[in-house]
Amino acid sequence: MTTVIKIGGARAVDPEGALADVASLVADGEDVVLTHGGSTAVDETLEDLGQEPTYVETPGGVVGRFTDADTMDVFKMVMPGKLNTDLVESLQNEGVDAVGLSGTDGKLLEGKRKSAVRVKEDGKKKIKRGDHSGKIESVNADLLETVLAGGYTPVVSVPVLGKEKDGSYTAVNADADRAAAAIAGALEADLVVLTDVSGIYEDPDDESTKIDSAATPDEFEQVKSAAEGFMTKKVMAAEEALEGGASSVIVATANADAPITSALAGEGTTLEPDVLADEMETETAK
Repeated sequence: MTTVIKIGGARAVDPEGALADVASLVADGEDVVLTHGGSTAVDETLEDLGQEPTYVETPGGVVGRFTDADTMDVFKMVMPGKLNTDLVESLQNEGVDAVGLSGTDGKLLEGKRKSAVRVKEDGKKKIKRGDHSGKIESVNADLLETVLAGGYTPVVSVPVLGKEKDGSYTAVNADADRAAAAIAGALEADLVVLTDVSGIYEDPDDESTKIDSAATPDEFEQVKSAAEGFMTKKVMAAEEALEGGASSVIVATANADAPITSALAGEGTTLEPDVLADEMETETAK
């Protein structure tokens, strides 16, 4: 069984324990694919360059980054350039023969480019053009399986290949949680999403209300209702992973000893495939 691990890019996330845990899993003969975020590092680099990060709100109320051409250049520098290289370097020092890949390598992650987005500004709906983003529609699982079969550990980051209307490609930004979800689905793997909290809480301000697991559609509805802020996108990604074929999704803290092993043993919030039971079956059961 393959495990896909996503390390969050928030400043509060310490990857050290996770990397040591990856080394332990690999030493035990497990196949591991590591993915990572990096929005905080991108924002800091933009500010160092005298540029302001741009965030927009969709008409549905979801806040996300607007990635113009200059921001996309910074993404290319920071994500596959610095952060991915740093993780590969650290894994090599842990004894793991890691290989850094971006979504553009070997058409690893591919989808249509979205050059214009609908936004809400000052209470009005508008079209904002010049975006470099996309939703992942295909994963080159053969490439990852070939790398794993060779005894290497892939470390994957965005950008991804965005297909233009004329058939050409442009490197575009994509949500790192959803990239990990697409990979986990394609590999039918367990997905462990490591962040700076210990799971999904019924009360976002109270760690004692952590939801241990969800295994039915009703329980999953409770999870979705509880998710707020940054956790909303992680739950969306979890749903996409399970729909794509992932064995399970676990949201857990990165800031623990052996965080991946602990998550797989039941720490964090575990979401099982049965949360996506057929709607008709659900109605019949009521």
